[in-house]
Parts: sequence; C-alpha cells; structure tokens
Amino acid sequence: MKIFRNFLLLLITLLYIQSLAQTQDSTKLSLDRLFKSPEFFGERFGPARFIDNGSSYTTLEPSEEVKNSQDIVKYDTKTGKREVLVSAKLLIPEGDTTALSISNYEWSPNHEMLLIFTNTARVWRYNTRGDYWVLNLKTNKLMKLGGNAPESSLMFAKFSPDNKKVAYVSEHNIFVQDLSDGKITQLTFDGSKTIINGTFDWVYEEELDDRDGFRWSPDSKSIAYWQLDASGVKDFLLINDTDSLYSFVKSVQYPKVGTTNSACKVGVVSAEGGETVWMKVPGDPRNNYIARMDWTESSDEIYVQQLNRLQNKLEVMLCNIHTGDVRTILTETDKAWVDVNDDMHWFNKGKEFTWVSERDGWRHIYSVSRDGANVKLLTPGNFDVIEIVSVDFSNGWIYYIASPDNATQRYLYRVSLDGSGKIEMLTPSNEKGTHSYQIADGARFAIHNYSTANTPPITDLIELPSHKVIRTLVNNEKLKEKVGVLNISPMEFFKVDIGDNVILDGWIIKPPDFDSSKKYPVLFYVYTEPAAQTVLDRWSGTQYLWFQMLAQKGYIVISVDNRGTPAPRGREWRKSIYKKIGVLNSHDQAEAAKALIKKWSFIDSERIGVWGWSGGGSATLQLMFRYPEIYKTGMSVAPVTDEKLYDTIYEERYMGLPEGENDAYEQGSAIHFAKNLKGNLLIVHGSGDDNVHYQNTERLVNELVKYNKQFSLMVYPNRTHGIYEGPGTRLHLYTLLTNYLEKNLQAGAK
Repeated sequence: MKIFRNFLLLLITLLYIQSLAQTQDSTKLSLDRLFKSPEFFGERFGPARFIDNGSSYTTLEPSEEVKNSQDIVKYDTKTGKREVLVSAKLLIPEGDTTALSISNYEWSPNHEMLLIFTNTARVWRYNTRGDYWVLNLKTNKLMKLGGNAPESSLMFAKFSPDNKKVAYVSEHNIFVQDLSDGKITQLTFDGSKTIINGTFDWVYEEELDDRDGFRWSPDSKSIAYWQLDASGVKDFLLINDTDSLYSFVKSVQYPKVGTTNSACKVGVVSAEGGETVWMKVPGDPRNNYIARMDWTESSDEIYVQQLNRLQNKLEVMLCNIHTGDVRTILTETDKAWVDVNDDMHWFNKGKEFTWVSERDGWRHIYSVSRDGANVKLLTPGNFDVIEIVSVDFSNGWIYYIASPDNATQRYLYRVSLDGSGKIEMLTPSNEKGTHSYQIADGARFAIHNYSTANTPPITDLIELPSHKVIRTLVNNEKLKEKVGVLNISPMEFFKVDIGDNVILDGWIIKPPDFDSSKKYPVLFYVYTEPAAQTVLDRWSGTQYLWFQMLAQKGYIVISVDNRGTPAPRGREWRKSIYKKIGVLNSHDQAEAAKALIKKWSFIDSERIGVWGWSGGGSATLQLMFRYPEIYKTGMSVAPVTDEKLYDTIYEERYMGLPEGENDAYEQGSAIHFAKNLKGNLLIVHGSGDDNVHYQNTERLVNELVKYNKQFSLMVYPNRTHGIYEGPGTRLHLYTLLTNYLEKNLQAGAK
C-alpha cells in the first residue's frame, strides 16, 4: 500500500510538472507552433456575396448533411435569419457521390443560377484554371461547362447579362455556351502557345494585374477581348531535376528588361460567332501596353487605357466596336511613371466617369466628362486617396479608403459624386488601425474587416453611413486568447528623422524582458521598393509571430518604410525613387539605422542584421554590400541581383529603358557591389522561381566567388518565388533563417 501511495504521489507530481510546463510553454513561441500546426490560424468568413440590393448576403458554411462539403447559406442582412439556399446535396454530379468543392462561386444577374468554380489549377501565382458547373436553382439541374474540353482547362467563366449564356476561355481560345441546350460556340480559333486570347502572358499578369481578358457587352450580344501575340518573346528555361529520372525543361515566355514584349490588341466579336473587329489603337503594339479595357455604358463602345512603354504617358481612348475607330479623350503624363487606373466608373448615362490622378501632387478622385473637356476635383486636400471601394450612383456618393494623418493606417471616407458637400470620415476615429470594406449595392450595408498590428482581424456586418454594427461575423476570440497568453511585447510605431526634412515611419518589437539600460541585437526587416509597404498597422499573422519569437530569443526587430514605397504620402514621396532603385532606398534605410543607433542607446551597433524577400532580398544585398560597416549579418531570399535580369514592365516603369539609362541600372544592381561584402550572408532561392529567376543568384555566386567572398547558400529545388511547395518546406525555410541568425548574430542583451 505504501508503494502504491508513493507511486500515486509521484504520478500526481509528474502530472503537475507536465501541466506547469504546458502552461509555461503556452507563453513561448516555437517554429513548430508557427509552421507545423494550425494553432495560430484565425477564423475566416466567406467568400460572401451581397444579393437583393444588399438586403441579403450569401456565404459558405460546412454542410451538416454531406461530409467534407459546403452549403451556400443565405442570411437576411438586418435580422440574421438563416436559410440554406444551396445544399451541398445539390452539388453532387450525377453518378458521383462527392459534392463539388467550391473554390469560388458567382450568382447569375437574376440569381436563378449559380456558377461554381472547382478542381482548380495554378497559373503562375493564382489558381485561375479549373472546372465550371452551373446549377439551375429552379430545376436543381447541375451542368458541367466546356463539353469535351480538357479537365481543369476553363478560365474566367461568367454569365451574360441576360442570364442566357456563359463565356469562358480554354487553351487560349474564347467560347460561349448556351445554358438552355448546352450548345457551345467557339469564338476564336487561333489560340496557341503564342497567340493568347481572353487571358494574358506572364508579364501582363504579374505587373499589370491582368488575368481575366474578356468582357460581355451590356446587351449580351458581343464580347470584347484582349489578344496577345507572344511570338517575339523569348522563353526563359526552368530546369526540373527532381520530378523524373531525367531532368526536363519548363519554358516561360518572359520579356527581360529591354527585350521584345508581346504585341497586344483588343477586338470585339459577336457572341454568335463571326469575324472580330479589331480596334485601331495607334502605336507599336509591342512597345505600348493596353493595360485596361471595358465597355462604357453603351454596347456600341469600349474604352481602353494605353500606356507607352516608358509608362510615363497614359491615354484613355473610346473605341467604336463596329468600325474600330479610336479617339483619345484623356491623357495623363508624369516625369516618372503613371499608375494604371482601376477606379474608372461610368455614370450619368455614360456622360461622365470617375478618375484617379496625381496631377496636383496627390492621388485624388476626379469626375471627367465623356469628351475629357471637363475634369472636376472631388477630393481636395493634401492627402492621398488609396482606393475607391464603391460608387453609389443612385444616391450620389463615392466611398474610398484614405489615411490623411497616418500613412500606416486605413479608413473609410465618402464624398458626393457631384463635388458638393464635405468629405465625411465614416470609420470611427477611435478605431485606429487598418479597415477594409465590402459594400453592398445601394451602400446601406457593408462587411467590415478591422485589425491592428497587435490585434487579429474582426469582421462585422455594419450599416452605412452610421457604421453601426449589426452583428459580428468573426471575432477571432480563440486566436486572441492564444496570442493574449504569449509572453510578448506589442509592436510599437515610431518616426525617425534621417535629415534633409525626410521623416520615415517605422515599427519596433522589443524582447518581453526588455531592459533599456542594456544593449540588444537588431534585425531589420526590409522590402523598400514601390510595390509594397512593410510599416502598416495591421495584423500580419505568422510573420508577426515569427518576429515575436525572435524577440523572445533576445532580438529587437525593426522595420522602416523608405521613400519610394507606396505609402499615402504624396507623389513626390513615392516617385522620388525613379531611376534610383537600389540607391535611394538603401541610402534611406542606412540613414535610418544610423539615426536609430544614435537615438536609442539600447541598440548594439555591433550586432545589426537585415533580411528580406524578393525586393527585400535585393535590399538586403544592397545594404550588406554598400554599408558593410553597419550591417553584420544578412539573409536574402529570392533577390533580384541585377536589375537587367527582371521583367520589362516592372523595371522599365521605375528605371527607364536600359539603352538610355545604363548607368542607373548599373548603380541600382547589387551584383556590382558584391566585392564589398564583409559580414555574414545567407542567400536563399527556389530553383523553379518563374518570377525572380534563380539565374540572379547564380550570377551573384560567380561574383562573390571571383572576389573570394564567403557566404552561405540554400537552394530549394523546383520551388517558386513563394518557396512553399512540398511537404515541410515552410518549416524548413524558417528554421534555416532562425538558425542562421542565432549562429551569426548573437542573441540577448549585453
């Protein structure tokens, strides 16, 4: 009995110790917790679709009747009354036992049919190929589109406005399918590897965000579409050494700086088939871009936005679809570059359209008359409009995102469409952080997402313009509890003066046991280029928690946004980097590091590290090579090492054409400064990167070898730019980064 009591006492003690250890562990982050488990995954809502002019919305929810499937559920916006609108049972094809997996869905204009996108496949960055099915809600009949088209080959299927047909792209040709009898009409016949109808090549997709390349006319009688001729574009070859006994090649049509682009044109074809009428857009189609195209409110006319190759001139042209005749109605120019306009909306029966321009030094909304003669400023002031969220034509309001006083945050505003009245801020001023909105037709309701750097996202259903919360759709309470028990310090925002009247935004994460009388190593996280900011007051999930894990190990983590990043701080801020990528951004980052070292005595100037990915990988190299006296350790992931190795649209937009700007390209390329390396450098790249080719790293390796500069290299076979493919990849990558940092930049206070 005594032995049993002792054993029981020992067991209780062990269980207590285990429980205590688990309690302690819950406060500490680890790589396994972040990259091997779903512990810190948040709740998600949607995709949701407002219907019935906003009085209802639909979303996806797990089915109670069909295992591992989803129902489409309808909610009354005001009351929350729930109704299963489309049961997963209705999405089981005849002869099958499994319901379709819903990657995306769209309602027909009359809401009597449902278009399901499923069995998807990746095209470059996104899954834009797959299978499409149409469910008739009156008959509950399910029909697969495409006839004998290969599996997962359909792209961008969409209903005609009259609800009678669906158009789609398959293997670079456009098709229309009648929903009454299933008849398929092929509209284009010349689609091939190099003739691309209704979609785009790699560079248009990556740099102009063009994927869906056709549009139904308002009267459902015609389809306008892009055609690209990529026959002059050279293929870049990616070598796959691991997926078969013998290596094989994957080719990508990829125009590098200064080389031949695809020729682009737009045409209109009858939905019944026939000859295409090509628009007579002027200029060399290989040295101009048709970045945007759509119908005006008329079914006899489309508009295009044409960019010249330098991208410093954008013209809006109206095109007669019957004759192909074109006339320019608006021209935007800039000494640097002009941004493509995604906020062009026609109103007043086609007599006016909305426009966003930096013509007065700030990004503002204008209304423009159909002939371009009258251009009226709607949002006056020294601030930037970040994006238009919605235009409520019936009530005369434009809803947009801006943040006039803090470039790290985002809020909702509205202004009258006729320019009268004052600008109204609709987001409550006490809710500091980042807000985004999905606004229903009629602008009475919206789905509102809100987060801060230290607070996981909340999704509310709200009324507009009062912003009153009707109900919370996602509160992320479990994730908040998980994060709440962690032993971490909040991300803090600051400003740093680097001289010459330049003040930069930044954030800092300190160790949880921070002692300002001691000195700590610092890891700078950088991106630095015009494509993105790093200093934003919004939840960044696993990345934020990895930084917190490093802080628990004794590192300070800092990020700073230099000039040239797309912060809402005016045209001069954003475009000062023109022809100075690699130079201005690295200068600002280095000056910020020196200013912070001087300002904060707790920074150990002998233990400064830097890391980044893509443009941030390039920036890491620039800082390690140009400022070796500051940065002792760098981790560069998927970097562009030579600006001439990247694509035409991105580099030529920000650096000019290489034949006239060779010095700018030389000065902006990290590879030409590799001989200055003094510190510890880790380079990471995926050999299957179709965006920033592994060629960049191989050329840098040769340069470092030439100067006997020692470094570390990790190549992930066949991984693309995101380096996530394959089991265990993400955990391995972040373990590599963490271990390298700990080995080469001593953690902890001194």
